[in-house]
Amino acid sequence: MADIDAWVWWLIAAAALGIPLVITAMPEFGMLAVGAVAGAVTAALGAGVVPQVLVFVVVSCALIAVVRPIAVRSRRSHPQLASGIDALKGKQALVVERVDGRGGRIKLAGEIWSARALDSDAEYEPGREVDVVEIEGATAIVM
Repeated sequence: MADIDAWVWWLIAAAALGIPLVITAMPEFGMLAVGAVAGAVTAALGAGVVPQVLVFVVVSCALIAVVRPIAVRSRRSHPQLASGIDALKGKQALVVERVDGRGGRIKLAGEIWSARALDSDAEYEPGREVDVVEIEGATAIVM
């Protein structure tokens, strides 16, 4: 084992750190792998063990300190896509059967839904467009 150069061991370590990165999707493992590659470059340039380890630690810590907060901020800034009934809130629907405070029918997203007016005194006649405010079970609350 003494025949293998130190830079090869660093590359093996980088590959080993890449495995949990793929399995767990934790980007910190990738940053540690990049630090190991930096250690391999340091070893290939002929530096001793202490500088190799220092380069690994400094590069890994710098990446975690700089890249991780940027990634977290980016993940938070992207709006989540609404799906299921949450995606129907705020959509427009067409009244197909008179809708009032007791019930009625609308065409929403290509399907016929039971509906009820948000305001119990409101009445919507067939052909009118309404806005879906909420979904309660299988009933759309409209206005």
